[in-house]
Amino acid sequence: MALDQSFVGRSYPPTDPYEVGREKIREFAVAVGDANPVYTDPDAAKAFGHMDVIAPPTFVFAITFTAASQVIEDPQLGLDYSRVVHGDQKFAYTRPVRAGDRLSVTSTIEAVKSMAGNDIIDIRGEVHDETGEHVVTAWTKLVSRAPEEA
Repeated sequence: MALDQSFVGRSYPPTDPYEVGREKIREFAVAVGDANPVYTDPDAAKAFGHMDVIAPPTFVFAITFTAASQVIEDPQLGLDYSRVVHGDQKFAYTRPVRAGDRLSVTSTIEAVKSMAGNDIIDIRGEVHDETGEHVVTAWTKLVSRAPEEA
């Protein structure tokens, strides 16, 4: 069943703040194999003009995808998550994510379409810090595969 086009433009409430910790940044950098010292060494980060360690660019995915669960779990939308695959991801930064940031995400459905029986949904996550400063926008494309024919 095709997703309802009337959901395009629907925004969901901002998430509770997520506090970014140095250790979480370090763990993420190690997990993705990025040895850049600005992710693990406060002195190295300061030498590059940052107030503290910063997060690798894809770190924010965990925060924005968690926020997108408001969309995914919306019973009125009717998305069958058991059939969903991650289609695409992109980010546009105003500034890096820093240790100590308290980030909230507001998710908005940007597009809903059907192609070859697959439902495709584009979700934009606007990430702001606790002062309201924009940090990054993340776009997530999810594809709900068409049911297999018997």
